[in-house]
Amino acid sequence: MKYEPIIKLSLKSHPELTERWVQDRIAENPQILGLGDVVLKDKERIQPRAGRLDLLLQDAEASHRYEVEVQLGKTDESHIIRTIEYWDIERKRYPQYEHTAVIVAEEITARFLNVISLFNGTIPLIAIQMSAVQLAGTVSLLFTTVLDEARFGLVDEDEEVQEVTDRSYWEARGSKATVAMADEVLKLVAEFAPGLELKYNKFYIGLATNGQPNNFVQFRPQKNALRVEVRLPQSQETEATIEASGLDVMDYDKRWGRYRLRLGKGEVAKFSDVLNALAKQAFLGASKGSD
Repeated sequence: MKYEPIIKLSLKSHPELTERWVQDRIAENPQILGLGDVVLKDKERIQPRAGRLDLLLQDAEASHRYEVEVQLGKTDESHIIRTIEYWDIERKRYPQYEHTAVIVAEEITARFLNVISLFNGTIPLIAIQMSAVQLAGTVSLLFTTVLDEARFGLVDEDEEVQEVTDRSYWEARGSKATVAMADEVLKLVAEFAPGLELKYNKFYIGLATNGQPNNFVQFRPQKNALRVEVRLPQSQETEATIEASGLDVMDYDKRWGRYRLRLGKGEVAKFSDVLNALAKQAFLGASKGSD
């Protein structure tokens, strides 16, 4: 087997491998950053009175956006401030999405990590160190996450801070048919947890008893489908159950610990047994957690 030595390159001092070149490579294939199934939403995005955001990425299910800034060489204070500023602008402009700031640099310094620690995790931020290597006349980029997203001090999803809406809001945002599908799932839930009702919030429909949230299951009606999110720990057993049933399942939501299922017309009845079983398992887990 032939051995080929790898040559590490300095992007900052390279005459051709510029920051724009790096941005273009990420834009061509955003998944090389290791952020999951993400797509390019925008590039060199103009910010009001604040310059341009290098890259805006969005997950394939359109619920999470990443504000990405690229820097050649070491991270510095101005780069940190700029990244957080762009993140803050985007999250205020588009509050319907989750937002995470992402810094990509050749060298993530200890000083940078110390500065970030001062925020105590209140700002969701990911730091990715990149390396450029040359092998047999070709150049590749390697990306390593050195600081993963950490969230502390954030308001819990079940606290009474969600903007309350009503049924008509969701019938307009989704459709009457998909909201009615949430009623059907609620009837399944009532078999083991009577007394629950739908609670209409701005970003999801939850469950509540006498106005008190108990969101072991949440709903997000769309125009032609209902997204059902069941709060369960990720496990091979649960995934096998879902896969065997034939349910349309999306990526597991690691942040909130939820399985996300997509139901079309007539599928609540079709999958009633497995939906009942998953919801009951989530309900029992939520009950244990409140003991």
